[in-house]
Amino acid sequence: MQNTRLNNLLDAIARRLGQWFVNPWRRLSLLIISFLFGFFLGTAISTTAGQKAELDIWVAAILVFLTEITSRIFYSRSFLSKRSLWVESINILKVGFTYSLFIEALKLGS
Repeated sequence: MQNTRLNNLLDAIARRLGQWFVNPWRRLSLLIISFLFGFFLGTAISTTAGQKAELDIWVAAILVFLTEITSRIFYSRSFLSKRSLWVESINILKVGFTYSLFIEALKLGS
């Protein structure tokens, strides 16, 4: 990209955020927030898709597709290589989302 002021500003912000998340506690807190947001997202999507019983199959197909794409991105690299923070956050969001869908299914089954 061209070396514009906006591009320099965005690069500086990304570099500072990267340095800020090097701290393990901040990284862990971001991953926990990602898990909780995934849990919230799963609960919100399951309740709103269940309100109108016409699009359940399509919503489920789209969610399975997005979950599989996330798994493909996360597990495409070798197991021992260091993963970037955004890839880990997306995977933890997927884990929280899947967990909340299981909890919703258990609530409906009881």
